[in-house]
Amino acid sequence: MRDAGHADAAAIAEIYNHHVLNTIVTFEEVPVASDEMRGRVEELREQNLPWLVAERGGEVVGYAYGGKWHRRAAYRHSCEVTVYVGAEHVRTGVGVALYGELLPRLKSLGMRTALGGIALPNEGSVALHERFGFAKAAHYSQVGFKLGRWIDVGYWQLML
Repeated sequence: MRDAGHADAAAIAEIYNHHVLNTIVTFEEVPVASDEMRGRVEELREQNLPWLVAERGGEVVGYAYGGKWHRRAAYRHSCEVTVYVGAEHVRTGVGVALYGELLPRLKSLGMRTALGGIALPNEGSVALHERFGFAKAAHYSQVGFKLGRWIDVGYWQLML
């Protein structure tokens, strides 16, 4: 487990783009280039927010980050958390390890509330969030359309 760096952008993009093209867990539909991903990592680093990568055998197998919930000043103590794991490493403890590092770091940075948006159904992501004490706070019906179907989104919330 370590902070993401510029050199990780290609590996992060590869993990993410699998989900872009093959799953409903992200609502992006066009693969993200490494340079764009590098910019996303850098944007959070400039805001002093963590973007972590998990490695196994020197290979990046997952990542997690905490970004601003909204830009308005009153939201400054709330963050949206995200975790992605490489397809061949799902349900191997990578997501648990990432959140185990990410959530305490966010709290130490003064975050009070963590929110996780989950495209539904997604039993694995729901279980991961609830393992860390997140509780369902909202449910939006049919707000996304991807891979030929309408998708609900739920938000899980954790008071840090």
